[in-house]
Amino acid sequence: MIEFKNVKKVYPGGNVALHDVSLKIDKGEFVFVLGHSGAGKSTFLKLILHEEEATEGSVIVNDYDLSAIKNRDIPYMRRSLGVVFQDFRLIPTMTAYDNVAFAMRVTNTPEKEIRKRVPYVLGLVGLAEKARSYPPELSGGEQQRISLARALVHSPPIIIADEPTGNIDPELSVEIMELLTAINKVGVTVVVVTHEQDLAARFHKRTIYIDKGQVIADTQGDTLSSPSHAMEVAK
Repeated sequence: MIEFKNVKKVYPGGNVALHDVSLKIDKGEFVFVLGHSGAGKSTFLKLILHEEEATEGSVIVNDYDLSAIKNRDIPYMRRSLGVVFQDFRLIPTMTAYDNVAFAMRVTNTPEKEIRKRVPYVLGLVGLAEKARSYPPELSGGEQQRISLARALVHSPPIIIADEPTGNIDPELSVEIMELLTAINKVGVTVVVVTHEQDLAARFHKRTIYIDKGQVIADTQGDTLSSPSHAMEVAK
């Protein structure tokens, strides 16, 4: 599903954001990508979304080789990913229903299909009754669940969550992670990019630790005694 092969990313000015990163995330996995601010997580994410290109090596996402992808194929590649952002990125003047429907309308999905699909995904995230509410009327946790519904509406094989709990309180953070876990159980690959070590430790999933642009550990469940132990490896 996602593979990095000896990936190096150097930004103008010589800043090396990633160096010799090789990893593979298979279909149906739930993976945390964990690291401190500035560790290289954002670059990792941008390479997957093809917002940046690798300086060396190759990135493969859903069988698309992003080092050789044609411009006309980029929208199709991105459509195979559902992305959940830390800042929600909802349109405040649209209802919850229309925020989710918008993701389908921009791809010219027939309105009949939208009317069937949107209530279904709103129900999946437990917000069917909030369909006509506007983002300012919703709590942070509810807004994040609307964002998740929008990511799910095209039934993508991969969900990428970028710091999905950064703007909500700890109790709601656990709810969002439990939702992502439930989504994973039906076969969707889930990748959560975060700096929250305690949250990652709580869910006992595969965790890839990035520090100073390199993968310093790649663990399954409780392989390490704690996430902070992994971070000590880089020191």
